[in-house]
Amino acid sequence: MNDINKLLELIAALRHPRTGCPWDLQQDFASIAPYTVEEAYEVADAIARDDMPGLRDELGDLLFQVVFHARMAEESAAFDFAQVVEAIVDKMVRRHPHVFGSDEERRDGMQTGSWESIKAAERSAAGKAQSVSLLDGVAISLPALLRAQKLGERAGRAGFDWPDAAGAWEKITEEIEELQAVQGGGDKARVAEELGDLLFAVVNLARHLDVDAEQALDNASRKFERRFRSMEANIVSGGDSMQDLSLEQMERHWQQAKKAPGGNP
Repeated sequence: MNDINKLLELIAALRHPRTGCPWDLQQDFASIAPYTVEEAYEVADAIARDDMPGLRDELGDLLFQVVFHARMAEESAAFDFAQVVEAIVDKMVRRHPHVFGSDEERRDGMQTGSWESIKAAERSAAGKAQSVSLLDGVAISLPALLRAQKLGERAGRAGFDWPDAAGAWEKITEEIEELQAVQGGGDKARVAEELGDLLFAVVNLARHLDVDAEQALDNASRKFERRFRSMEANIVSGGDSMQDLSLEQMERHWQQAKKAPGGNP
């Protein structure tokens, strides 16, 4: 049996109160949550590396997390895996009337703003206030850059935004000046605050340039890592160590690494 039931039975065995795994039995939603986030990142990493066998394995690990959470919920009589599946199927059908709706809705096609209006109706049906804040639903556990971009997008939908990238550029200049004004004052909390404002402004510029800030920074980090490793290898192959070189000497190796194949100068 190779369907989802085999995985459900495996989780049930791991969580069996008498014969299960002691480690699995000790876990709860809070203790497992970090692993769930980690597995999601590992899925993204496999995609970035175009590693299809790795992606298969990482998707399995992520699915294991979903089933684990559902099993713990079932044990507390909150919900079970079948209800998780039912809920997401119902939600996707509801949010895609241009695919699953009436003949008229399918003829009209996807409407601008329909996704948000459907979500607002869902909140209302669930007894949640529709107009508490447009920022509701932006998870606080998201990576900081991604969360900043989503907050900016939500605010922009309400018209609280610059009409083009020029305003974002001006804001960055303003935030740089404010950071420079406090950096030597010894107030680390104020420096951190102003630096945060600058980062938020840069994310807003990314949004106006139609660039995913999280992905852009990840690409930059990968590029830096690739160049640094190349620089290290060149230094070691020359019989030196980084600790023995001056900053000027390392800079020359850095420029060589940038010009090397894959360096993307």
